Amino acid sequence: MDIGHFIRDFVVVLLAGTVSGVICRLWSVSLLAGYLVVGALIGHGGLGLVGQPGHELELIAEAGALLLLFSVGIEFSIDDLVKLRRFFLVGGACQMILIAVPLTMVARWFGMSPAAALLAGTAGAFSSTILVFRALAEERQAASPHGRRALAVLLFQDAALIPLLLLVPLMTGDAPFPAWNDGLLLVGKTAAFILAVAILHRFMTELAAAWLASLRSVEIVVLITLALLGGLSWTAHRLELPPAIGAFAAGLVLSGNRLSKQIDAIILPFRETFAAVFFVTLGMLLQPSAVVSEPLLLAAGVVGMVILKTVGTAIALRLVGLSWQGAFGMALGLSQLGEFSFLLVSRGVNAGIISDLDYNRMLFIAVVTLVATPVMLRYGLKWAQSAGGTNGRRNVLSVSKATRAMVVGIGPIGAQVASRLETEGIEVTLVDLSPVNLHAFAQDGFTVHAGDARDPEVLASAGIVGCDLAVVCVPSDTVALDIVRTMRRVNASMPIVVRCRFQSISAKLIRSGATAVVSEEREAAGPLMEQCARFLGSGN
Repeated sequence: MDIGHFIRDFVVVLLAGTVSGVICRLWSVSLLAGYLVVGALIGHGGLGLVGQPGHELELIAEAGALLLLFSVGIEFSIDDLVKLRRFFLVGGACQMILIAVPLTMVARWFGMSPAAALLAGTAGAFSSTILVFRALAEERQAASPHGRRALAVLLFQDAALIPLLLLVPLMTGDAPFPAWNDGLLLVGKTAAFILAVAILHRFMTELAAAWLASLRSVEIVVLITLALLGGLSWTAHRLELPPAIGAFAAGLVLSGNRLSKQIDAIILPFRETFAAVFFVTLGMLLQPSAVVSEPLLLAAGVVGMVILKTVGTAIALRLVGLSWQGAFGMALGLSQLGEFSFLLVSRGVNAGIISDLDYNRMLFIAVVTLVATPVMLRYGLKWAQSAGGTNGRRNVLSVSKATRAMVVGIGPIGAQVASRLETEGIEVTLVDLSPVNLHAFAQDGFTVHAGDARDPEVLASAGIVGCDLAVVCVPSDTVALDIVRTMRRVNASMPIVVRCRFQSISAKLIRSGATAVVSEEREAAGPLMEQCARFLGSGN
């Protein structure tokens, strides 16, 4: 493919992804489903605007897959894993087994090879981490009993993706499991790679992160992040491991330090752009004619998938303590196929394990479940919440059992507020754009998050859903207004106290959701007049 054809195809894919993204936002449909559908529309099986993806376009799509795995790695929290270990081990493992085993048996009954059936069955067990987490945060149910168990199941799925990706290159024959000698070699290479990643993580957390923060250079952070991502992906490839494992490892190396949230925010535009190309190109492999030729089979597949995933997940959630109503409600919200289902299946297609016909069937079923996800999540979460007889806020308090506050903006005022709250026995989380401002507080044991508090994902990751109080101390009134609006969307009932400079902005802050506003203009007038009176009095 010459450069002209590549640029044309690339622009067509980007424009198609943009149009589908706008439509999906307006119709409240999953972006992932939109990318897949528009890919089928512009592909050679549809309008033919883009033929078979060329090598260059495939490389960009592969970069999207690597960035998705990198994001999973950098957000993977060992602390969360320890807190949710029972839900993770019991609920996650049972959910995967109860869904993957029946799906594998059905795939074998339809004539798929053992390796293809195993890959399809395990891919079907994955749910959409992004869609479910966002819905739980918006409904203020992430810290509820069903929310915590659902997040543990999703965390298990993310962890299970890595060994499954390792097995894909070995599933090239008719046997469902690799040969013993290949398996032992794979274990040895993987162990050496894990050891190297653990050493790099220790080095980054204890030494390099502080040094990078002291440089105060976004450019250097971006370059080091991309170099580490590329270097570990290349190292995994040289060890005959999937490059996706290297991308996940790069995320792990950079996780759990003061720069993690900032790095994730910096990489976000790259990830979203390349991921859009990845999913659109996956959709281009869909053959609409194959879908039309077997409508009854595919309709039965959609219904069967939703029923199986709902029942299997409900049983797993019931085993970790949810009531049947809460378990079925949350399970309905997890009954879609996730973004990593496509990543796993695409690896099977590229390796020649899964046929184009079977891929078309799975892709159609996945797209329909994703389109239906908003409705299933809305009713499922409502059903699960009513099972406990409490609203999201009371659930949060019953889980944390300690008053929690978030302070945004760690200048002189924010630092004093945070210290005072901490002396009152309140658990305080600090959010600031600058990791440098947060460093001293992190050393003192505060929970800190570097990022833009106007971003709902930053607030969600900082735990805004579980907070009982928020204090906004940023120096810009315009930024404070945006932060209050975002906070109110994520947590509708939490008191928000705001510091602002000008009295004229106070009414607007109250209308946007602030509970109380302290204006510097108004507060400064009183002390100034007291000082004036003192000097005037001394003159008499």
